[in-house]
Amino acid sequence: MDHPLPHRLLPAALLLMSLALSSTAAPQAPGPFPRIGSIERLDPGLDALLAPDAAIEKLAEGFSWAEGPVWVPAKGHLLFSDVPKNVVHRWHPQEGLSAYLTPSGFTGSSYDGKEQGSNGLTLDPQGRLVLCQHGDRRVARLNPDNATFTTVADRYDGHRFNSPNDLCYDSQGRVYFTDPPYGLGPSSVRDLDFQGVYRVEEDGRVALLTKELERPNGIALSPDGRQLYVANSHRERPIIMAFPLAPDGSLGTGRVLIDTSPLFSKEPGRGGLPDGLKVDEKGNLWATGPGGVLVIRPDGKLLGRILPGHTTANCGWGDDGRTLYLTSNGVLARIRTLTKGAGW
Repeated sequence: MDHPLPHRLLPAALLLMSLALSSTAAPQAPGPFPRIGSIERLDPGLDALLAPDAAIEKLAEGFSWAEGPVWVPAKGHLLFSDVPKNVVHRWHPQEGLSAYLTPSGFTGSSYDGKEQGSNGLTLDPQGRLVLCQHGDRRVARLNPDNATFTTVADRYDGHRFNSPNDLCYDSQGRVYFTDPPYGLGPSSVRDLDFQGVYRVEEDGRVALLTKELERPNGIALSPDGRQLYVANSHRERPIIMAFPLAPDGSLGTGRVLIDTSPLFSKEPGRGGLPDGLKVDEKGNLWATGPGGVLVIRPDGKLLGRILPGHTTANCGWGDDGRTLYLTSNGVLARIRTLTKGAGW
């Protein structure tokens, strides 16, 4: 095989051309990435969703509490919150990590809580970024200037929300979100004496769907839009609920899809309560909880766990819909799957 000549032997013009091309080449991916954690296979059904050699890759670290990952197809990058730091970060496969939006969840001048920033993120039907803002106690849409926000909802029946946490859209453009108290500071005036799950109509009307959960958190819809899943991040009742959803957006009587109490462990890296969750095209839930990400069939059967070795707050689909991104405490990670996220 012919071997290329060293640069010192290339004709001058060819050398200059080579250097020019190299200086304008697209940036290279910041990999390879270290592998972390493990996969716990509890049922053969997991093999259809995660390949035998599937591995968790650590992409970045150093965050206070990473949350709310959302992939932006039009830009080819991932956005996620660092809640205490009041910032949304951007991670690009070729360009790596950068700050994307500051402030992300509190735009005022005085806040004495611990979780001021944005939490859950999603895209609306027009592809615009929508955020659950703890400090500002609202659901808001980022404006085209990439600096200011438009309020989607900040009150129910005239009362301010606690601190909207996570959200999702249905096929009709209605947004569903949860409202636990995590973003309230010691001096915050609380308007509501319950933690609700809400729906916002396209015209801005807000409906309370349920207030039966102590700490409603992650929220997602089944692929057919007939089930609403809500995680309850409550030490005494660490469950994921499944509510039948009527065409008008109202909820039927819910059932406990899974109780995660038996999974609690004091082992390092095995902590966590039910938190963020997503659904794949087959209706399986990928729900954060004790140890990492729980992979759950629609009937509530636990197939296995993705265990990154860090308490995992949330997850979200990205790339071609077959990569699951994890926000695990101070770490951003990912894993390839054999399925796709619902809606991809």
